Amino acid sequence: MSQTAYINANIYTGEDDQIHANNYLVVDDESGKITKIGSGEIPQVDKTVDLAGKFVIPGLINCHTHVVMDPQTADGGTDNNEVAAVVQALSNLHDLLKSGVTYIRECGSSYDVDIYLSKLIEQGKVTKAPEILPSGRPYSMTGGHGDMPNFGHLVDSPDEMRKAVRQGIKRGAKAIKVMATGGVMTENDFMDDPQLSEEEIHVAVEEAHHKGLTVAAHAEGNPGIMNAIKAGVDSIEHGFYVNDEEIKLMLEKGTYLTPTIVGAWAFIEYAPGKIPDWEMNKIAAAWKDLRGNITNAKNAGVPITLGTDAGTPFNDFTMTPEELPLLVEQGFTNHEALQTSYNSAKLMKIDDEYGSLAEGKYADFLVLDENPLEKIEAVVQKDKAVYKKGRREY
Repeated sequence: MSQTAYINANIYTGEDDQIHANNYLVVDDESGKITKIGSGEIPQVDKTVDLAGKFVIPGLINCHTHVVMDPQTADGGTDNNEVAAVVQALSNLHDLLKSGVTYIRECGSSYDVDIYLSKLIEQGKVTKAPEILPSGRPYSMTGGHGDMPNFGHLVDSPDEMRKAVRQGIKRGAKAIKVMATGGVMTENDFMDDPQLSEEEIHVAVEEAHHKGLTVAAHAEGNPGIMNAIKAGVDSIEHGFYVNDEEIKLMLEKGTYLTPTIVGAWAFIEYAPGKIPDWEMNKIAAAWKDLRGNITNAKNAGVPITLGTDAGTPFNDFTMTPEELPLLVEQGFTNHEALQTSYNSAKLMKIDDEYGSLAEGKYADFLVLDENPLEKIEAVVQKDKAVYKKGRREY
Protein backbone atom coordinates (compact mmCIF):
# COMPACT_ATOMS: atom_id res chain seq x y z
CA MET A 1 0.00 0.00 0.00
CA SER A 2 1.59 3.23 -1.19
CA GLN A 3 1.25 6.19 1.17
CA THR A 4 2.15 9.87 1.07
CA ALA A 5 2.80 12.01 4.14
CA TYR A 6 2.15 15.75 4.03
CA ILE A 7 4.38 17.14 6.75
CA ASN A 8 5.08 20.45 8.50
CA ALA A 9 1.46 21.51 8.18
CA ASN A 10 -0.75 23.69 10.34
CA ILE A 11 -4.05 21.83 10.11
CA TYR A 12 -7.60 23.06 10.64
CA THR A 13 -9.59 19.83 10.60
CA GLY A 14 -13.02 21.47 10.53
CA GLU A 15 -14.07 19.49 13.59
CA ASP A 16 -12.89 22.02 16.19
CA ASP A 17 -11.86 25.67 16.30
CA GLN A 18 -8.14 24.99 16.54
CA ILE A 19 -5.12 25.11 14.28
CA HIS A 20 -3.10 21.97 14.98
CA ALA A 21 0.45 23.21 14.56
CA ASN A 22 3.28 21.23 13.00
CA ASN A 23 1.10 18.23 12.17
CA TYR A 24 1.28 15.67 9.40
CA LEU A 25 -1.37 14.07 7.22
CA VAL A 26 -0.87 10.55 5.80
CA VAL A 27 -2.89 9.58 2.72
CA ASP A 28 -3.37 6.16 1.13
CA ASP A 29 -2.52 6.84 -2.51
CA GLU A 30 -4.89 4.20 -3.89
CA SER A 31 -8.07 5.06 -1.98
CA GLY A 32 -7.33 8.75 -1.51
CA LYS A 33 -8.32 8.49 2.16
CA ILE A 34 -6.54 9.78 5.23
CA THR A 35 -4.95 7.03 7.28
CA LYS A 36 -3.43 9.16 10.03
CA ILE A 37 -3.28 12.74 11.30
CA GLY A 38 -0.88 13.61 14.07
CA SER A 39 2.27 15.23 15.34
CA GLY A 40 5.66 14.00 16.39
CA GLU A 41 7.37 11.09 14.66
CA ILE A 42 6.21 10.65 11.09
CA PRO A 43 5.20 7.11 10.06
CA GLN A 44 7.24 5.34 7.40
CA VAL A 45 5.73 6.20 4.01
CA ASP A 46 6.62 5.98 0.32
CA LYS A 47 6.61 9.73 -0.34
CA THR A 48 6.85 12.90 1.72
CA VAL A 49 5.58 16.36 0.78
CA ASP A 50 6.80 19.26 2.92
CA LEU A 51 4.08 21.93 3.24
CA ALA A 52 6.56 24.33 4.81
CA GLY A 53 4.35 25.53 7.65
CA LYS A 54 1.38 26.45 5.47
CA PHE A 55 -2.23 26.08 6.58
CA VAL A 56 -4.35 23.09 5.56
CA ILE A 57 -8.16 23.19 5.63
CA PRO A 58 -10.86 20.87 4.26
CA GLY A 59 -11.97 21.39 0.67
CA LEU A 60 -15.02 23.63 0.44
CA ILE A 61 -18.44 22.07 -0.10
CA ASN A 62 -20.85 24.33 -1.97
CA CYS A 63 -24.40 23.05 -1.58
CA HIS A 64 -26.08 25.49 -3.99
CA THR A 65 -24.76 25.85 -7.55
CA HIS A 66 -26.14 26.04 -11.11
CA VAL A 67 -23.25 24.83 -13.27
CA VAL A 68 -25.18 25.09 -16.56
CA MET A 69 -25.63 28.84 -16.14
CA ASP A 70 -23.53 31.68 -17.51
CA PRO A 71 -22.99 34.34 -14.83
CA GLN A 72 -22.00 36.93 -17.42
CA THR A 73 -25.60 37.20 -18.65
CA ALA A 74 -28.65 38.86 -17.10
CA ASP A 75 -30.73 35.67 -17.29
CA GLY A 76 -28.05 33.05 -16.58
CA GLY A 77 -28.05 31.88 -20.19
CA THR A 78 -30.60 29.18 -19.42
CA ASP A 79 -31.87 29.19 -23.01
CA ASN A 80 -28.73 27.35 -24.15
CA ASN A 81 -29.09 24.17 -26.15
CA GLU A 82 -27.94 20.94 -24.56
CA VAL A 83 -24.44 20.93 -26.05
CA ALA A 84 -23.83 24.53 -24.99
CA ALA A 85 -25.09 23.73 -21.49
CA VAL A 86 -22.58 20.89 -21.15
CA VAL A 87 -19.68 23.04 -22.40
CA GLN A 88 -20.68 25.81 -19.97
CA ALA A 89 -20.93 23.32 -17.11
CA LEU A 90 -17.48 21.86 -17.74
CA SER A 91 -15.87 25.30 -17.68
CA ASN A 92 -17.73 26.20 -14.50
CA LEU A 93 -16.75 22.94 -12.79
CA HIS A 94 -13.08 23.63 -13.48
CA ASP A 95 -13.44 27.11 -11.97
CA LEU A 96 -15.13 25.70 -8.88
CA LEU A 97 -12.34 23.21 -8.19
CA LYS A 98 -9.61 25.75 -8.82
CA SER A 99 -11.27 28.09 -6.31
CA GLY A 100 -11.15 25.36 -3.64
CA VAL A 101 -14.57 23.69 -4.01
CA THR A 102 -14.19 19.92 -3.94
CA TYR A 103 -17.87 18.84 -3.79
CA ILE A 104 -21.09 20.53 -4.88
CA ARG A 105 -24.83 20.00 -4.65
CA GLU A 106 -26.31 21.21 -7.91
CA CYS A 107 -29.64 22.92 -7.21
CA GLY A 108 -31.17 22.88 -10.67
CA SER A 109 -29.72 22.00 -14.07
CA SER A 110 -31.33 22.33 -17.48
CA TYR A 111 -31.54 19.05 -19.41
CA ASP A 112 -30.56 17.13 -16.23
CA VAL A 113 -26.95 17.84 -17.24
CA ASP A 114 -25.72 17.51 -13.65
CA ILE A 115 -26.98 13.93 -13.41
CA TYR A 116 -24.97 12.83 -16.40
CA LEU A 117 -21.87 14.81 -15.45
CA SER A 118 -21.89 13.38 -11.92
CA LYS A 119 -21.71 9.88 -13.37
CA LEU A 120 -18.87 10.81 -15.72
CA ILE A 121 -16.91 12.34 -12.84
CA GLU A 122 -17.41 9.17 -10.77
CA GLN A 123 -16.11 7.12 -13.71
CA GLY A 124 -13.06 9.35 -14.12
CA LYS A 125 -14.13 10.44 -17.60
CA VAL A 126 -14.40 14.09 -16.53
CA THR A 127 -11.44 15.39 -14.53
CA LYS A 128 -10.46 18.64 -12.82
CA ALA A 129 -13.95 18.89 -11.36
CA PRO A 130 -15.59 18.63 -7.94
CA GLU A 131 -17.90 15.73 -7.27
CA ILE A 132 -21.59 16.44 -7.76
CA LEU A 133 -24.69 15.60 -5.78
CA PRO A 134 -27.17 16.14 -8.64
CA SER A 135 -30.78 17.29 -8.41
CA GLY A 136 -31.60 17.42 -12.11
CA ARG A 137 -34.29 19.87 -13.10
CA PRO A 138 -36.02 21.77 -10.28
CA TYR A 139 -39.78 21.52 -9.63
CA SER A 140 -41.86 24.63 -10.28
CA MET A 141 -45.47 25.59 -10.80
CA THR A 142 -46.57 26.69 -14.26
CA GLY A 143 -45.57 30.34 -14.65
CA GLY A 144 -43.46 30.21 -11.50
CA HIS A 145 -39.81 30.72 -10.67
CA GLY A 146 -38.11 27.98 -12.68
CA ASP A 147 -40.60 27.93 -15.54
CA MET A 148 -37.91 28.37 -18.20
CA PRO A 149 -37.30 26.35 -21.36
CA ASN A 150 -35.61 22.99 -20.70
CA PHE A 151 -35.12 23.88 -17.03
CA GLY A 152 -38.02 23.18 -14.67
CA HIS A 153 -40.41 20.29 -14.16
CA LEU A 154 -43.80 22.04 -14.21
CA VAL A 155 -46.23 20.61 -11.66
CA ASP A 156 -49.64 21.95 -10.66
CA SER A 157 -51.02 19.43 -8.19
CA PRO A 158 -49.77 16.96 -5.58
CA ASP A 159 -50.28 14.08 -8.01
CA GLU A 160 -48.24 15.81 -10.72
CA MET A 161 -45.49 16.48 -8.18
CA ARG A 162 -45.44 12.86 -7.05
CA LYS A 163 -45.05 11.55 -10.59
CA ALA A 164 -42.46 14.16 -11.56
CA VAL A 165 -40.28 13.52 -8.50
CA ARG A 166 -40.44 9.78 -9.10
CA GLN A 167 -39.33 10.36 -12.68
CA GLY A 168 -36.50 12.62 -11.51
CA ILE A 169 -35.26 10.01 -9.06
CA LYS A 170 -35.50 7.34 -11.76
CA ARG A 171 -33.26 9.47 -13.99
CA GLY A 172 -30.68 9.71 -11.24
CA ALA A 173 -31.41 12.76 -9.08
CA LYS A 174 -29.77 12.42 -5.65
CA ALA A 175 -31.47 15.50 -4.20
CA ILE A 176 -34.72 17.29 -5.01
CA LYS A 177 -35.09 21.07 -5.52
CA VAL A 178 -38.51 22.71 -5.26
CA MET A 179 -39.50 26.33 -5.90
CA ALA A 180 -41.59 27.54 -2.97
CA THR A 181 -41.58 31.26 -3.81
CA GLY A 182 -40.92 33.71 -6.58
CA GLY A 183 -37.42 34.99 -7.12
CA VAL A 184 -35.11 37.66 -8.42
CA MET A 185 -34.54 36.45 -11.97
CA THR A 186 -38.13 35.96 -13.13
CA GLU A 187 -39.94 39.11 -14.17
CA ASN A 188 -43.52 38.40 -13.23
CA ASP A 189 -43.14 37.18 -9.67
CA PHE A 190 -41.75 38.42 -6.37
CA MET A 191 -39.94 37.01 -3.34
CA ASP A 192 -43.11 37.07 -1.26
CA ASP A 193 -45.16 35.20 -3.86
CA PRO A 194 -45.97 31.73 -2.51
CA GLN A 195 -45.81 29.30 -5.40
CA LEU A 196 -45.85 25.54 -4.86
CA SER A 197 -48.35 24.76 -2.12
CA GLU A 198 -47.45 23.17 1.20
CA GLU A 199 -49.21 20.00 0.07
CA GLU A 200 -47.31 19.86 -3.22
CA ILE A 201 -43.99 20.37 -1.44
CA HIS A 202 -44.88 17.76 1.17
CA VAL A 203 -45.41 15.18 -1.59
CA ALA A 204 -41.90 15.93 -2.91
CA VAL A 205 -40.50 15.51 0.60
CA GLU A 206 -42.36 12.24 1.08
CA GLU A 207 -41.08 10.75 -2.17
CA ALA A 208 -37.51 11.94 -1.61
CA HIS A 209 -37.35 10.77 1.99
CA HIS A 210 -38.65 7.33 0.98
CA LYS A 211 -35.40 7.01 -0.98
CA GLY A 212 -33.19 8.56 1.69
CA LEU A 213 -32.79 11.76 -0.36
CA THR A 214 -33.10 15.37 0.76
CA VAL A 215 -35.22 18.28 -0.45
CA ALA A 216 -34.03 21.85 -0.90
CA ALA A 217 -36.57 24.64 -1.21
CA HIS A 218 -35.96 27.90 -3.03
CA ALA A 219 -37.77 30.12 -0.53
CA GLU A 220 -36.96 33.82 -0.30
CA GLY A 221 -40.04 35.42 1.28
CA ASN A 222 -43.20 34.72 3.24
CA PRO A 223 -45.46 32.80 3.42
CA GLY A 224 -43.50 30.48 1.10
CA ILE A 225 -40.69 29.96 3.60
CA MET A 226 -43.19 28.78 6.20
CA ASN A 227 -44.95 26.52 3.68
CA ALA A 228 -41.65 24.81 2.88
CA ILE A 229 -40.65 24.34 6.53
CA LYS A 230 -44.06 22.91 7.43
CA ALA A 231 -43.85 20.59 4.43
CA GLY A 232 -40.67 19.11 5.89
CA VAL A 233 -37.92 20.24 3.51
CA ASP A 234 -34.36 19.66 4.64
CA SER A 235 -33.06 23.10 3.72
CA ILE A 236 -34.30 26.57 2.99
CA GLU A 237 -32.31 28.13 0.16
CA HIS A 238 -31.79 31.92 0.38
CA GLY A 239 -34.33 32.51 3.19
CA PHE A 240 -33.88 36.26 2.85
CA TYR A 241 -36.97 37.16 4.90
CA VAL A 242 -36.85 34.32 7.44
CA ASN A 243 -38.59 35.46 10.63
CA ASP A 244 -38.58 34.45 14.28
CA GLU A 245 -41.59 32.15 13.97
CA GLU A 246 -39.95 30.30 11.08
CA ILE A 247 -36.61 30.13 12.88
CA LYS A 248 -38.32 28.49 15.85
CA LEU A 249 -39.89 25.86 13.60
CA MET A 250 -36.59 25.28 11.77
CA LEU A 251 -34.94 24.54 15.11
CA GLU A 252 -37.69 22.07 15.98
CA LYS A 253 -37.41 20.29 12.63
CA GLY A 254 -33.62 20.51 12.17
CA THR A 255 -33.97 22.52 8.96
CA TYR A 256 -30.79 23.95 7.45
CA LEU A 257 -30.47 27.44 5.95
CA THR A 258 -28.33 28.26 2.89
CA PRO A 259 -28.07 32.07 2.74
CA THR A 260 -26.22 32.56 -0.61
CA ILE A 261 -25.14 36.04 0.48
CA VAL A 262 -22.44 36.31 -2.17
CA GLY A 263 -25.06 35.88 -4.88
CA ALA A 264 -26.95 38.91 -3.59
CA TRP A 265 -23.69 40.82 -3.04
CA ALA A 266 -22.66 40.22 -6.66
CA PHE A 267 -25.87 41.87 -7.84
CA ILE A 268 -25.22 44.92 -5.66
CA GLU A 269 -21.55 45.11 -6.62
CA TYR A 270 -21.55 44.39 -10.33
CA ALA A 271 -25.04 44.37 -11.83
CA PRO A 272 -26.28 48.01 -11.73
CA GLY A 273 -26.86 49.21 -15.26
CA LYS A 274 -26.28 45.76 -16.72
CA ILE A 275 -29.56 44.02 -15.87
CA PRO A 276 -33.22 45.08 -16.12
CA ASP A 277 -34.45 47.51 -13.47
CA TRP A 278 -37.13 45.08 -12.24
CA GLU A 279 -34.42 42.53 -11.44
CA MET A 280 -32.11 45.01 -9.74
CA ASN A 281 -34.93 46.52 -7.68
CA LYS A 282 -35.83 43.17 -6.11
CA ILE A 283 -32.38 42.39 -4.75
CA ALA A 284 -31.67 45.98 -3.71
CA ALA A 285 -34.83 45.98 -1.60
CA ALA A 286 -33.80 42.76 0.14
CA TRP A 287 -30.08 43.44 0.66
CA LYS A 288 -30.21 44.97 4.16
CA ASP A 289 -32.97 42.70 5.49
CA LEU A 290 -31.42 39.45 4.31
CA ARG A 291 -28.16 40.04 6.15
CA GLY A 292 -29.84 40.78 9.47
CA ASN A 293 -32.23 37.85 9.14
CA ILE A 294 -29.45 35.37 8.36
CA THR A 295 -27.45 36.49 11.39
CA ASN A 296 -30.57 36.24 13.54
CA ALA A 297 -31.09 32.64 12.39
CA LYS A 298 -27.45 31.75 13.07
CA ASN A 299 -27.54 33.29 16.54
CA ALA A 300 -30.68 31.28 17.33
CA GLY A 301 -28.88 28.05 16.43
CA VAL A 302 -30.14 27.28 12.90
CA PRO A 303 -27.38 25.34 11.08
CA ILE A 304 -26.04 27.51 8.25
CA THR A 305 -24.58 25.90 5.12
CA LEU A 306 -22.18 27.11 2.46
CA GLY A 307 -23.94 27.76 -0.83
CA THR A 308 -23.56 30.60 -3.31
CA ASP A 309 -26.19 30.23 -6.06
CA ALA A 310 -23.22 30.30 -8.47
CA GLY A 311 -24.32 31.02 -12.02
CA THR A 312 -26.66 33.90 -11.25
CA PRO A 313 -25.68 37.29 -12.73
CA PHE A 314 -22.05 38.22 -11.98
CA ASN A 315 -21.88 35.48 -9.34
CA ASP A 316 -19.24 33.39 -11.02
CA PHE A 317 -17.77 30.03 -10.14
CA THR A 318 -14.57 31.36 -8.58
CA MET A 319 -16.46 33.19 -5.81
CA THR A 320 -17.36 30.48 -3.29
CA PRO A 321 -14.56 31.55 -0.90
CA GLU A 322 -15.95 35.11 -0.99
CA GLU A 323 -19.03 33.91 0.91
CA LEU A 324 -16.97 33.36 4.06
CA PRO A 325 -15.74 36.96 4.62
CA LEU A 326 -19.30 38.14 3.93
CA LEU A 327 -20.57 35.85 6.69
CA VAL A 328 -17.92 37.19 9.06
CA GLU A 329 -19.06 40.74 8.24
CA GLN A 330 -22.53 39.68 9.45
CA GLY A 331 -21.26 38.54 12.86
CA PHE A 332 -20.06 34.98 12.25
CA THR A 333 -16.75 34.04 13.83
CA ASN A 334 -14.11 32.78 11.40
CA HIS A 335 -14.70 29.26 12.69
CA GLU A 336 -18.47 29.56 12.27
CA ALA A 337 -17.98 30.74 8.70
CA LEU A 338 -15.68 27.82 7.91
CA GLN A 339 -18.12 25.43 9.59
CA THR A 340 -20.76 26.24 6.98
CA SER A 341 -18.85 23.98 4.59
CA TYR A 342 -18.95 21.09 7.07
CA ASN A 343 -22.66 21.78 7.58
CA SER A 344 -23.11 21.41 3.83
CA ALA A 345 -21.58 17.94 4.06
CA LYS A 346 -23.98 17.07 6.88
CA LEU A 347 -26.99 18.35 4.94
CA MET A 348 -25.89 16.38 1.87
CA LYS A 349 -25.35 13.25 4.02
CA ILE A 350 -21.74 12.86 2.89
CA ASP A 351 -20.09 13.87 6.17
CA ASP A 352 -18.96 10.32 6.91
CA GLU A 353 -16.37 10.73 4.14
CA TYR A 354 -16.18 14.46 3.36
CA GLY A 355 -16.35 17.88 4.99
CA SER A 356 -13.60 17.56 7.60
CA LEU A 357 -10.10 16.12 7.82
CA ALA A 358 -10.11 12.91 9.86
CA GLU A 359 -8.84 9.38 9.61
CA GLY A 360 -10.97 7.36 7.19
CA LYS A 361 -12.21 10.42 5.27
CA TYR A 362 -11.14 11.48 1.80
CA ALA A 363 -8.10 13.75 1.57
CA ASP A 364 -9.85 16.72 0.00
CA PHE A 365 -7.93 19.73 1.27
CA LEU A 366 -6.62 23.19 0.48
CA VAL A 367 -3.20 24.64 1.32
CA LEU A 368 -3.24 28.33 2.26
CA ASP A 369 -0.48 30.81 3.00
CA GLU A 370 -2.22 32.40 6.00
CA ASN A 371 -4.23 31.28 9.01
CA PRO A 372 -7.98 31.45 8.21
CA LEU A 373 -8.93 31.47 11.89
CA GLU A 374 -7.07 34.76 12.22
CA LYS A 375 -7.78 36.12 8.74
CA ILE A 376 -10.81 34.67 6.96
CA GLU A 377 -9.71 36.30 3.69
CA ALA A 378 -6.93 33.68 3.59
CA VAL A 379 -9.47 31.32 1.99
CA VAL A 380 -9.86 33.72 -0.96
CA GLN A 381 -6.19 33.20 -1.97
CA LYS A 382 -6.14 32.80 -5.77
CA ASP A 383 -3.14 30.46 -6.10
CA LYS A 384 -4.04 28.06 -3.30
CA ALA A 385 -3.10 24.40 -3.73
CA VAL A 386 -6.17 22.19 -4.18
CA TYR A 387 -6.04 18.45 -3.42
CA LYS A 388 -8.78 15.97 -4.30
CA LYS A 389 -8.49 12.50 -2.77
CA GLY A 390 -4.83 13.12 -2.09
CA ARG A 391 -3.97 14.26 -5.60
CA ARG A 392 -3.02 17.83 -6.33
CA GLU A 393 -5.42 19.22 -8.94
CA TYR A 394 -4.34 22.87 -8.88
